[in-house]
Amino acid sequence: MSESIIIQQPAQAAQQLMVLHHGVGANAQHLSPLEQHLAALFPNAFIVSVHAPYAADTATGAQWFSVQDITEENRPARVAEVMPAFIHNLRYWQQTSGVSASATAVVGFSQGAIMALEAAQAQAGLAARIVALSGRYAQLPTHAPEKTTLHLIHGKSDPVIHYGHCVSAAERLVGLGGDVTADVIPFLGHEINEKVMDLVVERLTGHIPQHRWDEVQKAAAQQADR
Repeated sequence: MSESIIIQQPAQAAQQLMVLHHGVGANAQHLSPLEQHLAALFPNAFIVSVHAPYAADTATGAQWFSVQDITEENRPARVAEVMPAFIHNLRYWQQTSGVSASATAVVGFSQGAIMALEAAQAQAGLAARIVALSGRYAQLPTHAPEKTTLHLIHGKSDPVIHYGHCVSAAERLVGLGGDVTADVIPFLGHEINEKVMDLVVERLTGHIPQHRWDEVQKAAAQQADR
């Protein structure tokens, strides 16, 4: 993944890490508008756009796993096969930036979102936030990641990955006690436009993680008992 691009590296110690992952057949430059949008609004964040490690089945671009002859049955195995490399890469950027998992946001589009969501299932404590744009789970989650907030954003007119995957995932995560937001945007296709970029920022800045609320409430209860 030598073609990955460091979008922003603060002169002082980074306070946050944002790791972006593109979709199948694209490259690290594909998410440039979102990257620049985040860089302008989070000047103290270390921001990197990861280039997937394998040549895509399509004529150009890269991928994490092949979508050739992909089915509901074989998708989970394909994701699991490359998951160790995905997690290793995320740990590498945390080490490089000097930012811990508790201040890391993983942002993925399409296949990048699939990998990000499944990474939170595969290993606890990888990141504080997962932002899944036009993505889905390889299979519906069996547990809600502890201390990880999940932000699902999907277009209702997406012709590639149906928005129903976003809805069913959110319902499952809520049932599992997860900390999740889900936004389905009317007339949006399989894309990232200005509305999506603004919504990403709104979710990252405006949503207080549930575990922090719980910690505040617990502290307040303990104070009241004294």
